[in-house]
Amino acid sequence: MTDQQQQPNCPTEPAKSGTKRKHVFDKVMNKKRLDQERGKTRINIGVTAFPRWRQLREAKCLQNDAMVALFLLDSYEQTTTSTPLVHGFARPPAPDVSTIFSDSTSTYKHGTNFNIAGIQQFESSESEEASSHDLDTNTYVLERDVADDFNDIRNTIIDWDDDTWHPDMETETSESSEEYDTKEIDSDSDDSDADYCPRICVRSRYTSKMPIHLDDIQPISMEDTVHDALDSHEPHITETPTSKESLKVLVVDDVIGHPASIAYHDSLKQLAQFLDLPIQTCKAKECGASKPFEISVTSRGTAAVIEWVCSSGHTVWKWSSQPTMKYGMLVGDFMMATNILLSGNNYAKISLLFKFMNMGMVKKPVFFKIQDTYCVDTIKEFWHSKRAEVINQLKSKESIVVLGDARMDSPGFCAQYCTYSSMDNETKKIICMVNIDKRETQRNSVIMEKEGFIRSFETLCHELQVTEFCTDAHAQISALFNKGKYKDSGVMHTLDIWHGAKCLGKKVYTAGQQKDCTILQSWNKDICNHFWYCCKVADTYDDFFDKWVGLLHHVTGEHAWALGACDHGPLLEQRDKEWFEKGSKAHQTLTRIILDARWLKNVHKFLPFRSTSELESFHNHLLMYASKRFSFSPPVYAARTMLAGLDYNHHVNRPVRRKADGSIQYGKIYNKRSRRWRLYALKEEKNYSYIADLQGAILMKRLSGSERVQQRRPPKPGDPRLLGVLSGVPAPSTQELLQTQMSRGTGQSLQNQ
Repeated sequence: MTDQQQQPNCPTEPAKSGTKRKHVFDKVMNKKRLDQERGKTRINIGVTAFPRWRQLREAKCLQNDAMVALFLLDSYEQTTTSTPLVHGFARPPAPDVSTIFSDSTSTYKHGTNFNIAGIQQFESSESEEASSHDLDTNTYVLERDVADDFNDIRNTIIDWDDDTWHPDMETETSESSEEYDTKEIDSDSDDSDADYCPRICVRSRYTSKMPIHLDDIQPISMEDTVHDALDSHEPHITETPTSKESLKVLVVDDVIGHPASIAYHDSLKQLAQFLDLPIQTCKAKECGASKPFEISVTSRGTAAVIEWVCSSGHTVWKWSSQPTMKYGMLVGDFMMATNILLSGNNYAKISLLFKFMNMGMVKKPVFFKIQDTYCVDTIKEFWHSKRAEVINQLKSKESIVVLGDARMDSPGFCAQYCTYSSMDNETKKIICMVNIDKRETQRNSVIMEKEGFIRSFETLCHELQVTEFCTDAHAQISALFNKGKYKDSGVMHTLDIWHGAKCLGKKVYTAGQQKDCTILQSWNKDICNHFWYCCKVADTYDDFFDKWVGLLHHVTGEHAWALGACDHGPLLEQRDKEWFEKGSKAHQTLTRIILDARWLKNVHKFLPFRSTSELESFHNHLLMYASKRFSFSPPVYAARTMLAGLDYNHHVNRPVRRKADGSIQYGKIYNKRSRRWRLYALKEEKNYSYIADLQGAILMKRLSGSERVQQRRPPKPGDPRLLGVLSGVPAPSTQELLQTQMSRGTGQSLQNQ
């Protein structure tokens, strides 16, 4: 073995007696075993029941909690009957009720039985018992093996965000969040969100035989539902061979999938002191200094560099903790800049994290150069490749139902970008994303959603057999289908059912503000619920109209009339709401709302009973990659939305997570605004297996390049940033802005800052 090939020599430590260490280890393992056995017998009885448990223990003079449990079990066995115990309960069958009756059982389209909610003050005793097991109580009733049915849109009712809501008590809250600051842009007065509207929400009414207690369910946060990364894996331990020269990255497999670690400089310096270098003396001209050499550890980007320096200041040996690529770039710097973008983070926050850790970080200019030169275009190509696979799978279908909705990049009416997303209703996969810049619509953010729909519609109709396109209640999009090529395209335009109920609730609330019409306020929720049910069960407009106008008779206490009758069973004699007086001003106002010609003209668009709630979930997922609190250039913003689409499509069909006994594992989320717990079926952990392919494509673009990293490239043709230059309105310089502020009297405050 030559001097250059010999391995580092590490000093051997004297052997120590292991008797004491073994004794301590045995005690630790024994304690761990006892804790595990004790943990198997622990039962959480909840905060409310614990004081009563201790009172019973003291009253019966029992020595420990185990004796209390035995006492309760013995008491239960003495009083139990011969009826066998069952795990769970079944809801008693409800009588036949009308479409405007609460907690009723009926049959909707295709003959499937489900639970319907409507006007609550007319519930029978059976319905009251059933409603006591609603999702707002501490016991949730769910189907054990059918998790998707629980969140099905057909197994829902209309409700307020808060049961304690009352129109006269409504006040503006001082809290605001990113989610609630967003306003829908709409030019139609009836559908506009500018006016106040009661907080309508959709609540599940799915039932089955298995009770689930909220106290037994682990709480999770909204961040966990987006990232869905709960468990981490232990890092692999690998042996890295030593080498005289630094490692070179020549192919993608030299980097992708290889583990990395955080190393402290003191630990590296300690390791370096134990090494036996193959060089005994300094090789510098006319130096010849011999050992010992001084060891120094410095940071270069995200890497640590160890240098052995002789007494004359010459570098005898140098070692880097990271391999290098062409032109000397460290692979850690390149992968750090790449993965900041791929993970949906931003440079400022990650840089601050590294600063707090006192670690080296890739420089900001280098990050932006890598992002613009290698990442953005590769992500765009990767997205189009994956999207093409989804489109090819859908081309064989004769009928495609598309869900469409827009998402603005900032709250309010100051949006710079609009992302219009389209989803296949059956597979729930994103099949098209169009990003609109305000500069492409003459800086008019109101028409950005319309422009996004037009581009998405033309693209999808050219690629697929689209038969139905469901959107929200956007007046500009609805107007496109009134005439012209959109009306003659053969594509049926439908509306989201939730937006229809929201619009109806807004009209009833506004009408209830009039004199002698306050009774409408107490019936608002029930009217919206009746509309929800009529759209759910009606196949044609005539079926909908027959059930819809029956509400005008029911609110007056009339349950049978010349052309029909209510289908409900016996009603409760006690009511918490008063009936309408036939012919009164309130009844006439309700009649105008129910029979409004403009409203009934668009009712057929709600009958397919479509919902864009899955798209709302995707738009919430977009916040992980493109937050509304940060500004991005047009290419980077488009790349981030594509990363969100790749993530969503790859993980949309993940199976639900199951326990050891095969039952579905649930979590609970608390909504601070509605003050309710909501059940969430946990899914298997995300694997992000496509990221390795995307990383490899980006790295290959760097390895195959023939030039160094360029300065930030100028905008490409078609970039929205060129529109401001072409319009002859260049951006003002910093000095011009400062002079303008000073002329307005604010220059001094800016300089002080």
